Amino acid sequence: MTWGIIIAIVLVLFIFTLLTLGDGLLKVTASQAGEDTSGYSVLPSSLQELLGLGKKKGEYVPDDAPVKRLKRGFDVNLAGGPSLGQTGIREVRSATYALKPKDFIGMSPIPKVMPELGATVKAGEPLFYDKKHPEIIYAAPVSGEFIELRRGEKRSINELVILADQGEMQYHKHEDVPNLETASRADLVDFLTASGAWPFLRQRPFDIVADPSMTPKSIFVSTFDTAPWATDANLSVAAKEAAFRKGLEALAMLSATKVHLGVNGMAQQRPSDAFLKADEVEGVEIHYFQGQHPAGNVGVHIHHVDPVLPNGQVVWHTDVHGVLLIGQLLLEGIFDTSKVIAVAGAELPGEEGYYARVHQGIQIAALLEGMADDMTTEKAYVRNAEGQKEEKMVEVRSIRIVSGDLLSGKQVERESFLGFYDDQLSVVKEGNYYELFGWLVPQTGHPTRSRTFPGGFFPDTHYVPDTNTNGEKRAFVMTGEYESVLPMNIYPQHVMRAILAKDFEKMEGLGLLELGEEDIALCEYVCTSKQPLQAILREGLDELRAQ
Repeated sequence: MTWGIIIAIVLVLFIFTLLTLGDGLLKVTASQAGEDTSGYSVLPSSLQELLGLGKKKGEYVPDDAPVKRLKRGFDVNLAGGPSLGQTGIREVRSATYALKPKDFIGMSPIPKVMPELGATVKAGEPLFYDKKHPEIIYAAPVSGEFIELRRGEKRSINELVILADQGEMQYHKHEDVPNLETASRADLVDFLTASGAWPFLRQRPFDIVADPSMTPKSIFVSTFDTAPWATDANLSVAAKEAAFRKGLEALAMLSATKVHLGVNGMAQQRPSDAFLKADEVEGVEIHYFQGQHPAGNVGVHIHHVDPVLPNGQVVWHTDVHGVLLIGQLLLEGIFDTSKVIAVAGAELPGEEGYYARVHQGIQIAALLEGMADDMTTEKAYVRNAEGQKEEKMVEVRSIRIVSGDLLSGKQVERESFLGFYDDQLSVVKEGNYYELFGWLVPQTGHPTRSRTFPGGFFPDTHYVPDTNTNGEKRAFVMTGEYESVLPMNIYPQHVMRAILAKDFEKMEGLGLLELGEEDIALCEYVCTSKQPLQAILREGLDELRAQ
């Protein structure tokens, strides 16, 4: 009886392996033949699909509303996500804050710094501007003393550091706030560029700060994020509905046509009425998106609603925080950079994350109080001066800190500061180990897109992540994996190859202008070849912009 069960299990695993391999090979062949494989699969993608279960359309979605159902994507479910817990949203402040010019793509290495070192600044007063666009002011996120200018290679400016006031925040009061009912578009542009709010508007293609001399054919706002451990935008907009509405009115004045608002079409919790009733503002249109990550990416929304074409026209976009800041600036005349962020990771105290209300550019260390040191010592064998191996204790990194999400964020140190556009801080264990034939032995504990591990049939299982890539960079092979997780009519692998070949005409024709790093981050995550796709993409965008 026992042998019969073992043989049956082996047969089932053997048949499953054959079907999985056949499924992958057929997809690759069909993809090479130019066929759309997005809806094709020999096997169900999960046990939920097999049983006919899964996420349904939200009850709040009107029957006649435009709904984009995205079939491609992958949710990376990780343990340690943010929770309100018993304390709710924590108020966190740090001693110092900073703006980082390198957060802004295309910024001059040495922008013009306006205040002198030691000067006192209020929140909203000018800090620096790009010499190529002197009309766009980058303003102080908090009030305090401008104490340090940290430089990098070739005297480039890395950080402008402010020692924050410990008491009440001092805001620069703008007395020249335009009335949207009587002001012209030019008046609004002049006010936003001079007040420090303009950098919150970004432009596709290239994901640069929006060019105020151009008029976008449309403006996009995504109200949800599907990346691992993402912030809940409902928390950001709570009690700020009036500011959000005013911000949308301003964006509608800036756009040549519409402001397109992307809303989660299958959220477990009902989105805020500020989002669901946004179309009450003239010029605003709501679009519901259903699907796995990257369904919340603004690049996906742009692609499906009003794509970027190689015809010289541009699209602008911002996030919920950007809309709120612009709205509050117009309502109250103050530059308030406070926002709700997620601090997440199983390495945090209590093995779960939390939500925090912070100001722009907060120091990372203030968000990680009580967490273990991110450096440790361990035994290693090193060669001495004579070339002989000897055992020695060496210092290694045990925890990685990421400003942003784990798929597209940037590694930072505790002494550094949160990125300008980031609304999340991720903490993850370093994967300083090797797994011999880890792909060959069925095991749990690993998220998987290709169903290499049993967890592929249980997509709602949450895993404790680390940074181990389970392999090194290797030959760039055709697998069809990228197309299976990118819900856009683009062939990412062909785009990457065109970039590597410096074929600018092909890059543009294949859809490079529609992409940003966050759009391709999931492709990098599932990449069998372990290619740095985001770095390759940015290289291509920068080279094309320079042409």
